[in-house]
Amino acid sequence: MERAREYSEDEIYRRLEPYIASWFRNKYRHFTPPQRYSIVAVIDRRNILICAPTGSGKTFACFLGIINHLCRLNRAGELEDRTYCLYISPLKALGNDIRRNLEEPLAELMARESGITNGIRVAVRTGDTTQKERQSMLRKPPHILITTPESAAIILNAPKFREHLKQLDYVVLDEIHEVADSKRGAHLSITLERLEHFCSAGFTRIGMSATISPLEEVAKFLVGYDEWHKPRPCMVADVSFAKELDVSVHSPMNFIYDTGDTTAALYDEVRTLVEEHKSTLIFTNTRSGAERVSYKLAKLMTEDRDKIGTHHGSLSRDTRFEVEEGLKAGRMKAVACSSSLELGIDIGALDLCILIGSPKSVTRLIQRVGRSGHRLDRIARGCLVVTDMDDLVECTVLARCARDKKLDRVRIVGPALDVLAQHVVGMALEQRWEVEDAYNLIKRAYPYRNLSREQFISVLRYLSGDFSELESRKVYAKIWYDAEDGVFGRKRSTRGIYMTHVGTIPSESSVQVFLRGAKKKIGEIDEPFLEKLNKGDTFVLGGKTYKFVSVRGMRAYVDPFEGMPTIPAWIGEMLPLEYDSAIEIGRFRAELERRLADSDRTDVVEWLKRDYGLEGGAAENIVSYFDEQKKYAGVIPNHRRILIEYYCDESGRQNIVFHALYGRRTLDALSRAYAYAISRRYKTNVSVTINDNGFILKLPYKRVDSGISIIDLVSSETVEGILRESVKRTELFKRRFRHCAVRGLMVLKQYKGYEIGVGKQQRSSSAILSVASKIEGFPIVEETYREILEEVFDIEHAKEVLEGIETGEIGVIAVETPFPSPFAHNLVALQASDVVLMESRRELLLELHKRVMDYIAQGCGGYSGLGKIGED
Repeated sequence: MERAREYSEDEIYRRLEPYIASWFRNKYRHFTPPQRYSIVAVIDRRNILICAPTGSGKTFACFLGIINHLCRLNRAGELEDRTYCLYISPLKALGNDIRRNLEEPLAELMARESGITNGIRVAVRTGDTTQKERQSMLRKPPHILITTPESAAIILNAPKFREHLKQLDYVVLDEIHEVADSKRGAHLSITLERLEHFCSAGFTRIGMSATISPLEEVAKFLVGYDEWHKPRPCMVADVSFAKELDVSVHSPMNFIYDTGDTTAALYDEVRTLVEEHKSTLIFTNTRSGAERVSYKLAKLMTEDRDKIGTHHGSLSRDTRFEVEEGLKAGRMKAVACSSSLELGIDIGALDLCILIGSPKSVTRLIQRVGRSGHRLDRIARGCLVVTDMDDLVECTVLARCARDKKLDRVRIVGPALDVLAQHVVGMALEQRWEVEDAYNLIKRAYPYRNLSREQFISVLRYLSGDFSELESRKVYAKIWYDAEDGVFGRKRSTRGIYMTHVGTIPSESSVQVFLRGAKKKIGEIDEPFLEKLNKGDTFVLGGKTYKFVSVRGMRAYVDPFEGMPTIPAWIGEMLPLEYDSAIEIGRFRAELERRLADSDRTDVVEWLKRDYGLEGGAAENIVSYFDEQKKYAGVIPNHRRILIEYYCDESGRQNIVFHALYGRRTLDALSRAYAYAISRRYKTNVSVTINDNGFILKLPYKRVDSGISIIDLVSSETVEGILRESVKRTELFKRRFRHCAVRGLMVLKQYKGYEIGVGKQQRSSSAILSVASKIEGFPIVEETYREILEEVFDIEHAKEVLEGIETGEIGVIAVETPFPSPFAHNLVALQASDVVLMESRRELLLELHKRVMDYIAQGCGGYSGLGKIGED
């Protein structure tokens, strides 16, 4: 990968058509940083990845060279009726914005230059495009076609329209960071390779991204591999930090000692910030959080009530559009949103972005704050308003990382076999294929570079109906495959199925909850929440606690339960802390512990204020928090030191707390593996409570010896097998199998014009799973395991952590405490989050803190010497 060089304004103007150069100079005066790096590269037909912040002129960075090419052809009378540029964005709502942003300059150029006689056509084609509009495009194809990844795949199999793409010159992938680490990205990568194969000559690939890392990896995803299995050349223009960033951390109260109303203090802080600015965007981490914030603000700011809005994915398109237009026009004082306004849609100039609670990732923090100060010459301002002590520490570190330009690394999704199956059907509709040719084409897509021939053949065998036992579950062949001659092709009845099932986004629905043995419906839960439930788990619904028993289709059955829930009701909405961000927090913990040992407390507070930009009270809070953990438990866990803490609660149940900082998905893997291993070894139920700083394994009574040996129950060699066993019969596996089966065309969501409901899809997939799970190496079953282990969990980093323990690079210390240490308090409160009000949660935290302080005052506390391994 080659770094793009910055060109001078004169160099760029010399490469543009004179009238385009004159128009641009008169209208915009100067080129922005991304334009200086990329316009010449596009003119020279070089593949390029442009990484730049919102409002930095990315559209012209990409399109000015393309417009220059089209206008030159037009002026020479050589512009043909075909598509020259295919623009693909994962955000459908962005299509019309891009069209407007292109049509305006094109109209101005036509009015300015008499040599341009015919208009350069721009059109949008998505699932919302009418049949009449499609027919019009077929007769007069747009020179620039704007579409989505799914529509691009459908166009490839549209026999007539695809001919307009035969001589494609450019493909633009916008918002590439939105898809690079997902199955949607894997799907798009194969679409591009199929398009490359179809086109008579190669096209130039242009990727546009907000803040993302590592750029070299994303560039490889953009361009893929050539026929010799080497990465195609690509230039990288990184101007993601061209815009100045101002990020501050606000702590509305002293979380350790204050007995006041935390919620009231938080909203007062938010109201003050909103009143000080003209237009503010407020990010929360859940949709329900966005609703609460807008409701509270409207009550606190009665004069501006009509200027406060809400925006999230559950609202209707019309409601969201009204809020977006209000922001653009400057009519909104404040809008509370989830991730729905994180990127993409133009919402005009904002003065401030407030983030309530940690965004869980440095990259997400920069993207959210970057929505303010929309122009490059304005500072992007963001305020992180923290909600508790762990949130204060987390936000302090993420804000510093954002200033230091330390980003979380994106991980390209592995070779998804369900996506592959879908594309193989699409390829078979195009032509008769030699297996070797098709296999080599797929391997040119970056996510599939390591696809084995055995995996590819297993997909062909499944699609051709080679597993006859599946016919009893109405799974029929979608292609024909001749293993002896090494060729495959289409079945006549498959086109309609393929064209109505293109894509990777799963259909989800609410699950109705019923009392077992009764017809009474209690309420509803979302599927992501159901995925977290195991038999025997307890949760709160409608203010009452229930024990999960079973599920059939889209109905869950429960028993009444007296006691504490094991699964918080909002668990399915939680954003996970990213691995790289977690490691940075671990480094911060280690450095602060070192400074506390070597320096005066006052010096440490001053260091936090100076190097991390904290207010005095927040810095004092952090120092007190760490000091109390050290005095009570003797250990401050970090990224190189895991603390295992044993205590028994008032009911005599054993609690084993793993203090570990490796990102939520890594902890998901480790907690499930250890819970399963303990349950098998000690023949007992184990419930799990998890947050971003560790997890608690709770046993009905003391069964596990308090010591270091528990760590040996799981190893880097056994963890994958343990996890596969632990998820095999769970709702998580059943639901994810349905998603994979729909993508892989095993389960249909539509047939002959009729929609098939999610409940029926689930019943069909359960019936298929009962057969498919018995077929060794069946691709859709294997893909379900891969998706869970690599995308739901983070098996890669879980193995790294366990290897670190085995080599001694990561130390493990075990302690026994009479009650939980300060760093475990939020985990304990999390266990009780559904049965206590916020005020009661605050009282619980204060009570836990009082116990710790009394214990320390009595001269107790400190390292209890249960055992340790590895380096401190």
